[in-house]
Amino acid sequence: MGAGSDDSRALARYTWPEVQLRSGREEKWLVIDRKVYNISEFCKRHPGGVRVISHYAGQDATDAFTAFHIDKQLVGRYLKPLLIGELAPGQPSVEPNKSLSITEDFRELRVTVERAGLLKPRKLFFLLALCHILLLEAAAWLTVWVCGASWLPFLVTAVLLGTVQAQAGWLQHDFGHLSVFGTSRWNHVVHKFVIGHLKGAPASWWNYLHFQHHAKPNCFRKDPDINMHPLLFALGKTLAIELGVQKKKHMPYQHQHKYFFLIGPPALLPLYFQWYIFYFAVQRRQWLDLAWMLSFYLRFSLSYLPLLGGPATLALFFLVRFIESNWFVWVTQMNHIPMDIDRDRNKDWLTMQLEATCNVEQSLFNDWFTGHLNFQIEHHLFPTMPRHNYSQIAPLVKSLCEKHGLQYQNKTLTGAFSDIVLSLKESGELWLDAYLHK
Repeated sequence: MGAGSDDSRALARYTWPEVQLRSGREEKWLVIDRKVYNISEFCKRHPGGVRVISHYAGQDATDAFTAFHIDKQLVGRYLKPLLIGELAPGQPSVEPNKSLSITEDFRELRVTVERAGLLKPRKLFFLLALCHILLLEAAAWLTVWVCGASWLPFLVTAVLLGTVQAQAGWLQHDFGHLSVFGTSRWNHVVHKFVIGHLKGAPASWWNYLHFQHHAKPNCFRKDPDINMHPLLFALGKTLAIELGVQKKKHMPYQHQHKYFFLIGPPALLPLYFQWYIFYFAVQRRQWLDLAWMLSFYLRFSLSYLPLLGGPATLALFFLVRFIESNWFVWVTQMNHIPMDIDRDRNKDWLTMQLEATCNVEQSLFNDWFTGHLNFQIEHHLFPTMPRHNYSQIAPLVKSLCEKHGLQYQNKTLTGAFSDIVLSLKESGELWLDAYLHK
């Protein structure tokens, strides 16, 4: 039963071409479970932000809607006044360009997941994850307090705090995806604490960017994670060739696999995110997020200024951000940069996610090191699923992919890292060839 399907009004009937026409700035429609909704005004006050819902304007948003919302009845109340019609009886339930069999089989898998209880979290798992972060934080401070401020305890403290930041990043990701509590409200409350107080970043910033990434992964102009194309990098085969044909050159892209090591992993957090998050919070008047952020910087200062002094505390802070940045970029990009990157082709949910994501082999270390994002495929298909359940659903996802001839990629950790560099090298060479010869 679709959201808003109990509405008793006589509904207008629309065809897919009529819906697809409403995808511009002024008028936006989308479809959920055959019901047609006008989101032209609502998108501006959409809790997840105007962009993420607008990415589905003129399209079927059924699977995205199901994937992102844990309380369908609550969200259904928002949708009810937006309902303007339904698909005409002769119209297929999915867009003509999408595979009906893949869509139906994936939705059956979703039902299986729900019936098996794989969307239900084990709260002890997340409590232990939080405790191990707090223990590492305490160990970092005790290292300096007990051993002094010489270079060796300083470096040990930096590594411990870098680990804290990386692991807190994976934990805030869990709360941000509504994977821990049964209600959105409690997930949001604890999310603000973890990302704000433990990491010094605004929850609103993460939500605004990250859900766009999940809605349309690796889709140019829709996934903010690939916004470095074309200013810094030429990403993806198709887009790189297109850039070369257009004779556009913002950087020496043929060398991007080399300068990635300079402006990618080492620089993203300390040189960009560190400053942009404050601009975001202030510009969007996210005062509660800003207060949580400031509590992190106050705690960090009170913890280390008395022990290290001003210059050493500042050096420690940026060394920690440097460690975290390398950890974060290599882990998050290994699943996406080597995959297909293109404009939105409006493919079915399963195909879109499989073409944009890959997995990394399971091991205790890989699970811990990546926050279970080594199961990126399962995470993208079921973003609210608690990460401790990914391994249970993986065989069923793999079987479904085999049935429909979709590639399910599972790599070694080092192989996934190296594929980032190799893919940048390949797209850089494709750009150069098109730039010089086409």
